[in-house]
Amino acid sequence: MLHGRPVAVLGGARIPFCRQNTAYADVGNLGMSVRTLGAVVEKFGLQGQQLGEVAMGAVLKHSSDWNIGREAALSSGLSPLTPGITMQRACGTSLDTIITVANKVAAGQIEVGIGGGSDTTSDVPIAVNPKLRRRLLSAAAAKTTMDRIARLTRGFSFGELKPEFPGVGEPRTGKSMGQHCEDMAKEWNISREAQDEWALSSHKKLAAAYERGFFDDLVVPFRGVNRDNILRGDTTIEKLASLKPAFDRTSGRGTLTAGNSTPLTDGASACLIASEDWAAQNGHEVLCRIRDAHVAAVDFVHGEGLLMAPTVAVAEMLKRNNLTLQDFDVYEIHEAFAAQVLCTLRAWESPEYCRDRLGLDAPLGSIDPAKINPLGSSLAAGHPFAATGARIVATAAKELQQRGGGRCLISICTAGGMGVVAILER
Repeated sequence: MLHGRPVAVLGGARIPFCRQNTAYADVGNLGMSVRTLGAVVEKFGLQGQQLGEVAMGAVLKHSSDWNIGREAALSSGLSPLTPGITMQRACGTSLDTIITVANKVAAGQIEVGIGGGSDTTSDVPIAVNPKLRRRLLSAAAAKTTMDRIARLTRGFSFGELKPEFPGVGEPRTGKSMGQHCEDMAKEWNISREAQDEWALSSHKKLAAAYERGFFDDLVVPFRGVNRDNILRGDTTIEKLASLKPAFDRTSGRGTLTAGNSTPLTDGASACLIASEDWAAQNGHEVLCRIRDAHVAAVDFVHGEGLLMAPTVAVAEMLKRNNLTLQDFDVYEIHEAFAAQVLCTLRAWESPEYCRDRLGLDAPLGSIDPAKINPLGSSLAAGHPFAATGARIVATAAKELQQRGGGRCLISICTAGGMGVVAILER
């Protein structure tokens, strides 16, 4: 890291990402995490070894998943003496878990650890109605059977049986992420055509990477699935153009569709992070190093774009590292929506935005499109919220290795108006 001893990314693994309610509908976060951690253990020969930390994350999880990091580690083949922790920062979760492990390595607290995450939108936690919850808690505290029956039945109404599902909107605005991104697309004048073209490119690039075998050692089969089942390598711009708006269906100006937005997805991913000494002692190649990472937030409640925080986080991280936006060979920008990526790029090119919001004397400037998500990204692979960061890190690390060197900028937007970013170098 920037301050501390070097931190190495040794590689990672993931299961194929699958559309909600398909192959992993009955698996859950723990099952997906166990398979993924087990794949990392097998890939790097870690059976029976004690690591310094396993940090996993999940956004949508049951109360019974009290510590997925520890429970998955216990079933992964690692030594049971390996501690585990579970974290959550929406879509940035597994980049955060990797940063947490990396910071411990940089500080000399541990030598090696795993960072990753899983998410399921098929097996979501469903809560009971608040009135029924209070009724059940009251009945559980009753001293006698008759008192328990009385507390369960007194004043009961069938409306109390209505369950509560996880919310899809921002608690402070009531608007979904897609609705917020529609606002951003209108503010930055992002066209429907540009979004569809971006989505098409993502599918084509990911399909080509699979065909040439890039993911053969990164994606492990699970539940009879060998590659992301969201991927549509044969899609066309005409098919994408035929889809109706998904979030703004009434104004006639809606541009976000099911084709240029990420679908609800199940999946898990993880990366092995270590000191260079540990890597050398155990015979593992250092694919790249984590130079720095940063997190920022925006005031989306009072008008800023919900998913614009990466623009701020990147600007602040570049300044700290004395780098320009053009000093990178690869850019991995999470594609929550095609519009989000395009808004981010346009903001970095805007003299007004860079001056007024980022406090810069000049715009950060443009990026060569050929360097952005060269292997496709979330629009094609899918987006299990807590698994995306580790997917991106493992992909970028291998790409830097195959290139023989270079620098990668990672940028991930999250719910709650935050952005998590990092720099990888080889």
